[in-house]
Amino acid sequence: MGDAKPATIYDVAARAGVSKSLVSLVLQRSPRVSDGRRAAVLKAIQELDYRPSTAAVSLAGTRSRTVGVVLDDFRNQWFVDLLTGLRESLQDQGHRLVVADRFLNTGLDASPVEGFLSMRVEGIVIAGEPDTDLAIPASTPLVIAGGRVSIPRADTVANDDRAGGRMAAEHLIGLGHTRLGFVGARSAAATERLAGFRDGVGEAATVHVSTLPEELTEDAGFRAATALFDEHPDVTAVFGANDVMALGAMSSLAQRGLRVPEDVSVIGYDDTPVAATRYVGLTSIDDRSVEIGRGAGERLLARIADPSLAATELLVEPRLVARRTTAER
Repeated sequence: MGDAKPATIYDVAARAGVSKSLVSLVLQRSPRVSDGRRAAVLKAIQELDYRPSTAAVSLAGTRSRTVGVVLDDFRNQWFVDLLTGLRESLQDQGHRLVVADRFLNTGLDASPVEGFLSMRVEGIVIAGEPDTDLAIPASTPLVIAGGRVSIPRADTVANDDRAGGRMAAEHLIGLGHTRLGFVGARSAAATERLAGFRDGVGEAATVHVSTLPEELTEDAGFRAATALFDEHPDVTAVFGANDVMALGAMSSLAQRGLRVPEDVSVIGYDDTPVAATRYVGLTSIDDRSVEIGRGAGERLLARIADPSLAATELLVEPRLVARRTTAER
């Protein structure tokens, strides 16, 4: 004899003698349900050992109270603080987050957006630098968090990467460095950070650039820094396009027998949890990703309430966090 099928929202409604819409209202803790009917529904749920799904609730009710979040890559620690800010801004309104990595099911030719739409999410947040061909209906509220990709009708909340690049340059020049290096890879944010870095340097120093046509990873940082110092061994300070690339650069320097910061200063970007550890102590530009997440959540709630709002762009000002990987020359 096979296992019994799990109870559905329709089974609960039949057992309690109410409509499936009323069951959904009970699950959403709506105050519009009488105490007697609420008790009947809760009793049926307990007797049937019912486990509600978000999809079932949204189909029976009017709102799913769910927001879908598409990440570039779960391995990027930058998303930890971003999701914290999103949660803080959405939880007060009773919204839950459902998170998907856009690369996770590529082998199945499946888009995370399709799954979100089947769940009837009330809105979608695209975190990072997504593909612009994501098939998101015009009726679905949309916010871009952290990336500067232009998508019609979508609000954008991002870090001012160009300002952060200038801060990195001003910090290194202030320490007396005049032979600077930049290690980066394929990223719109990295391009903006390099542009700001060049702006901040001006005529005060020489900048040598080593970039790779791939993702911003620790391995890419290692190889980009290796190429940089093979060609320009006199560089005394390196700016990584993000923290993991800066860490890769530090590994490359250690392999050469160079000390950080005694021989070469290193600065990263994003101020990830690893940068802040006592062992690493990486000087970094804090992109204030918690604030980006919080702002994205607030913009999404506003767009859910009024889908006709004009698209806006909010740039969050970064800040420098000086630690032990940078020192005077």
